[in-house]
Amino acid sequence: MNILVIGSTGQLGWELQRSLVPLGNITAVDYPDLDLTQADSISHWVRDSRPELIVNAAAYTAVDRAEKETDLVEAVNATAPGQLAEEARALGAVLIHYSTDYVFDGRKGSPYREDDQPSPINAYGRSKLAGERAVQQVGGEYYIFRTSWLYSTRKECFLTKVLRWARTRERVRIAGDQVGSPTWARTLAEATAGAVKLMRERGKSWRENTSGIYHTAGIGAASRYEWARKILALDPHPEEQILTELEEARSVAFITAADRPEYSALDCTRFQETFGLFHTSWEDALKQALSWNNT
Repeated sequence: MNILVIGSTGQLGWELQRSLVPLGNITAVDYPDLDLTQADSISHWVRDSRPELIVNAAAYTAVDRAEKETDLVEAVNATAPGQLAEEARALGAVLIHYSTDYVFDGRKGSPYREDDQPSPINAYGRSKLAGERAVQQVGGEYYIFRTSWLYSTRKECFLTKVLRWARTRERVRIAGDQVGSPTWARTLAEATAGAVKLMRERGKSWRENTSGIYHTAGIGAASRYEWARKILALDPHPEEQILTELEEARSVAFITAADRPEYSALDCTRFQETFGLFHTSWEDALKQALSWNNT
C-alpha cells in the first residue's frame, strides 16, 4: 500500500509515520514542500506519489489567530480537504481526514455523538466544519475522524505548557469551565493504523458502507483544570516544580480572540463498534504519554 501522510511534522503526523510503517510505503510531506493553499501543490504530490491511502493530518490550528486570518484558515481547513477528496476519488484511494470537537457549540452538556448538529462558535471551528462538508460532498471512500484536545510530548501544546509553567511559576490559573476529551497523538495514530488495517482486510464494499464521520478521542471527559492537575500529578520529574498554587478559574477571566465551547467531549461509541478500537481512557493515555520514552 502506498500511503501519503500530509502534515508529517505535526503532533499527529509524526506519530502516524511510526504507526503506519507496517502497512505500506509512506510518503510523508509537510509545509512548505506541500502548500495546502495551492491547488497545484496538492495535485502534484498526490499524482506523483499515487497513494492508495491519503492521510491528512495537516490543519491551521491557531484558534485565536484564525479570527483575523480567515482567508488562510479557510484555504487550509476548508478548501484543501475538498480537493484532497477529489484527488483521492479520481485515484480510487481512501482519504482519512481529521476534524475537531470545535465544530460544536458546547451547549449540549454531555458527550457529542456524530449525529449531533454542529454549530461552531469560532472561525477555526467553522473552517473545519466546511472541510468536513467539502469531503462529504465529493464522496468516495473517506473517513473523517473528529478528535478533541490533541496533545503530545514532542510539540508545544497544553501538556508541555503546564509542565513548563510548573517549573517557572509559583501560581497558575486554569479554566475549570471548559470540558473536553484529552487525546494523546500516539493513541490516535495507533487507532488510525488499526482502522486502516481493517479497511484493507474488509475490502472496497465494506469501506463504501462505513465511510463517514467518526469520533476518535480519549475516552471520558475532563476540564482543563482537572487535566492540568493530572498532568502535574503524573509529572515524571516533580522535584523540578516550583508551583505552589494551581487555581481553578472561569474562562471569562482570560481574554481571547476566539470563543471556546464549554463542553466538547466526544462519544466514541461508533468508532469503537465499527473498528473495535480506541478504548483507552484519557487518564491512562496521559499516564503512558508521561512515562514512556517518546523518542
